[in-house]
Amino acid sequence: MVMEANTPPEFTLKTDRDDLDLPSEQVVVAYHERTKHHYHRYAASLGYLDWAKQPDPFRRYDGAPLVRLPLPEEGRELPFWQLYVPNNAVPAPLSADSISLFLRYALSLTAWKQFEGTTWPLRANPSSGNLHPTEGYVLLPSMDAIHDRPGVYHYASKAHGLELRADFDPSVWAALTAAFPEGSFLVGLSSIFWREAWKYGERAFRYCQHDVGHALGTMRFAAAAIGWKIRLLDRVDSAAVAQLLGLDHVADHTGAEREHPELVALVFREKWASDRGLCLSKELVTQMANSQWYGTANVLSPEHGVDWPVIDQVAAATKNSRIAADEEFSRFPSEEELFGAPVRSGAFTAEKVILGRRSAVSMDGATAIPAATFFRMMARLVPTRDGRSMPWDALPWRPRIHLGLFVHRVNNLPTGLYVLARDPEKVETLRQAMRPEFLWQRLPSCPHGLPLFLLKEGDYRTLAASVSCGQDIAGDGAFSLGMIAEYMDSLVVYGAGFYRNLFWEAGLVGQVLYLEAEEAGIRATGIGCYFDDPVHEVFGISSRDWQSFYHFTVGGPVEDGRLTTLPAYSLGEAG
Repeated sequence: MVMEANTPPEFTLKTDRDDLDLPSEQVVVAYHERTKHHYHRYAASLGYLDWAKQPDPFRRYDGAPLVRLPLPEEGRELPFWQLYVPNNAVPAPLSADSISLFLRYALSLTAWKQFEGTTWPLRANPSSGNLHPTEGYVLLPSMDAIHDRPGVYHYASKAHGLELRADFDPSVWAALTAAFPEGSFLVGLSSIFWREAWKYGERAFRYCQHDVGHALGTMRFAAAAIGWKIRLLDRVDSAAVAQLLGLDHVADHTGAEREHPELVALVFREKWASDRGLCLSKELVTQMANSQWYGTANVLSPEHGVDWPVIDQVAAATKNSRIAADEEFSRFPSEEELFGAPVRSGAFTAEKVILGRRSAVSMDGATAIPAATFFRMMARLVPTRDGRSMPWDALPWRPRIHLGLFVHRVNNLPTGLYVLARDPEKVETLRQAMRPEFLWQRLPSCPHGLPLFLLKEGDYRTLAASVSCGQDIAGDGAFSLGMIAEYMDSLVVYGAGFYRNLFWEAGLVGQVLYLEAEEAGIRATGIGCYFDDPVHEVFGISSRDWQSFYHFTVGGPVEDGRLTTLPAYSLGEAG
């Protein structure tokens, strides 16, 4: 069936040149309304999969020198729980080996799946539909085992290697990074919208932003495993990101699908909480961008067919956001208040959790989890009062994503609707936005600092599945949830560009759930298909100020025994 979009007139987003003059916030609101799924119709997409136009999952730059990274040896014994302990690991020196381990945990292939002669890769960073629109880059100083000059590199995941896109004078690198701790480097992310639009049509922009958030999460956890930290450089605008990553070099992308700039972040080793240097000199960025660039992007699909111009419109409207860095976290709970006691034990190593993460295809409808496991997962999603709890220290803003939960199978907890206010100061605001008859009851067994509340008891398995596009997986897990964003206020305070940041935060929440589920011996799955406004109705949200941005389900997985699992990189070498 071809899915059609019947957008209300007041939110119509046209596609002619005149609409480019609309205020950016209006473009965002129009796009978001247009791309909502409803019981009676879905957001516009092709309605079927045109396999002849399926995009190549691997971007390569033909002609760019490839530096193959040494595959890290397996068997690292670092416990997963230690990643959350500040300054617990001795930071590794910056080297080809540490860069390799960082990328292995952040963006590499983790396995190949095979069924009836067809194979497809899985990656450390999850993606909607396993389509992987996100491309990763690193900007490194000169390193003996990589290159004798500072350079910009595209990460080629299939080869586990770095494609040299540009190199430049060491003095430019020194000046560009002068405000940062010694041994720092930069990472960047871009999106290829076509990879998602091929399957999901106009809603694809949302999914690309989810994936950026997941990738930011995988990079933060990867950094923690090496003793490093990451900080989003929120004052670097989209034009500068495009310059840094070489995405504005039109000649290098002739005939190929363009990559759209998303973010750049600093990876650093030393303890560093300073606000200085969170921006980059425009003059130095331009000087670096004027260096020689290598390689031309490969074509992912021979032709595209249907175009989705509203994606380009919302992308243009959300290029830059205004973020108030270093917001106040003093009223947030401490680790002891969130967990009852610091978590200093766990079942698995960081390597097993990170590289073993999988998205559950279906849930068994039977597995229940202990209340302590559920509380621990929820507590991991709330920053602590020092503002430096991992992975939330990567973001410079207070949480603006909160959880509306459907609890199905958590031992010793009533089934029903719950809410987790990830910013404790937003409890009353959420209460006012939701149904007046909700209980807002604290559970006796819940750590007193965890802002988790029972709203209403009942069996919501069928409803959870119904609002998630009828997908049983939302009702068959131990719990599922919708991520409720402070939507309109964010656009007012931070600008239209923060629309992306809300999805990034949602993706980062999802990444924590993915890894915490693995640590608990169960599985999780992100759900991008849900009926937006019916979700709001469940929680009594009638104002457009709050919007559902992502769904998730966690529980006991049903493994598909028909599939064969193959190693990510065979014979000890990247493929």
